[in-house]
Amino acid sequence: MSELHPGWPTVLTAGAVSLRPPKRRDAREWSRVRMANEEWLAQWEPSSRQSWSARNSRAEYYRTFSRMKSAARIGIMLPFMVVYGDRVVGQMNVSNVVRGALRSCSVGYWIDSTVAGRGITPTALALVIDHCLTEVGLHRVEVDIRPENAASLRVVEKLGLRREGYYERFLDIGGAWRDHVAFAITSEERANLPVLARLSSLPLPPA
Repeated sequence: MSELHPGWPTVLTAGAVSLRPPKRRDAREWSRVRMANEEWLAQWEPSSRQSWSARNSRAEYYRTFSRMKSAARIGIMLPFMVVYGDRVVGQMNVSNVVRGALRSCSVGYWIDSTVAGRGITPTALALVIDHCLTEVGLHRVEVDIRPENAASLRVVEKLGLRREGYYERFLDIGGAWRDHVAFAITSEERANLPVLARLSSLPLPPA
């Protein structure tokens, strides 16, 4: 682990869900899953001049992997692959890590449509939040969601995140500036009940 980035690198696990740092050899599977999920994912992702196939090719993964590795090394990002059983089914990135007086970060993610609805995303997000507010030493975690994204809104509802604000025309997605709802949790709000424990009434995703 790095002094610049306590709590990294690491592997987080609950049931059959694991989060681990990306590997160079993930390129083939990452590209395959992304290509197969264009209809499911493209509507929520930043605008790009590249075609879906170009921005999700193995060559593009290698470039993205290099950027993520560099960002993680200097302590401004924690990139994770979401693994279910023994295969990559998504990605969850802790970005905009700020130390000092703020000690905050934001989390973004995507999941393979073939395993959606199995509790994988809430489990993965709970693992990441608990880790950020303990081992990583942050005070606040933010998740920003488009108001049309009902599935992601259900995720933060299950985890008990607090609605904190509404950002108008926040990100350029699908060729237009899209509003987002901001949800957050601080270490004080987590103190008496780890976020993963808030899912205790729901079964962990089976192996």
